[in-house]
Amino acid sequence: MVYWASYSYLQELLELNAHCYLYNKGFLHAKTMVIDGKIASVGTANMDIRSYKLNFEINAVLYDSETAQQLEALFLQDIRDSDVLTLEAYENRPWYRKVVESFARLLSPIL
Repeated sequence: MVYWASYSYLQELLELNAHCYLYNKGFLHAKTMVIDGKIASVGTANMDIRSYKLNFEINAVLYDSETAQQLEALFLQDIRDSDVLTLEAYENRPWYRKVVESFARLLSPIL
């Protein structure tokens, strides 16, 4: 259900020329950010109050260039293990997927 709900938001990102990748090797829940190859944040929190207060998720902030570069390399490998989603492909998905996504999106505040 989470997959379909999140998929329903991709059109807005694609219309803004964001790069959207569909990971082929399962589900990635970790959020990783690397800044200038020197600082990194990694964890499961979505940077919102729900993640912190309700789900008790957390991220680690690392001030270590070697670790930051390793995380960046892992991210780049994840990109290679993904397919790029284009706006055209998104708009041409089957009608029944759009229905499922719309229903899931209604439930997204509680997912």
